[in-house]
Amino acid sequence: MSGILRSRGEIRLEGPRVRLRPLRYADWDAWRVVRERSRDWLEPWEPMSEPGAPDPTRDREAFRSRCSAWERQRQFDHAYGFGLFLRSASEPFIGEVSLGAVQRGPFQSANVGYWVDHAHAGRGYVPEGVCLILRYGFEVLGLHRIEAAIVPRNRPSRRVAEKLGMRMEGTALRFLQIRGVYEDHVRYAMTAEEWWERGDELIRRFLTTAGVEAAQRSRAKVEPNRS
Repeated sequence: MSGILRSRGEIRLEGPRVRLRPLRYADWDAWRVVRERSRDWLEPWEPMSEPGAPDPTRDREAFRSRCSAWERQRQFDHAYGFGLFLRSASEPFIGEVSLGAVQRGPFQSANVGYWVDHAHAGRGYVPEGVCLILRYGFEVLGLHRIEAAIVPRNRPSRRVAEKLGMRMEGTALRFLQIRGVYEDHVRYAMTAEEWWERGDELIRRFLTTAGVEAAQRSRAKVEPNRS
């Protein structure tokens, strides 16, 4: 089962194995642990912080401000950020999925971003979470176009976009500052027309128990020693 739930006004997107919900101040300890242990896995693909900016992995109040900023952006329809959690009693935190840079007017577009704990990579959790947010963007927010921009050598992130059928449109030269260098980015996109054409197939593949179990069996054949 998968769906969109509201609890005390909070949006929750539910997949067979993962849940997307806004991060809260109380999530700081779990978020900090994941970010610190995955630092070498994540930072090569991320922009450098502004000089003097507090580090939310070390400053609890900076994390509170980060959560508040996401909430303000949601209220103004500018961005929608979610923590990625496993659906279990302890609800472990494993990453983030977001829609950012929402543009209305004639554009009706947004950018999708995602990252996952290194310890949980390669298990299909990110495609499931991104499929949830694509459905939310097209079917609830009424967006016409969702884009992803990825450093060409970041193969794990590119595989997520490609698994979900996002169309590669080309390479934007020196598109975004990554670790202090303006890096080229491969541009992927999906439009509402493409979602309405293929969305049911994507939902069956990524957001049903049968689809997830089939993918797990397929991965087990390729990587028999990985759970």
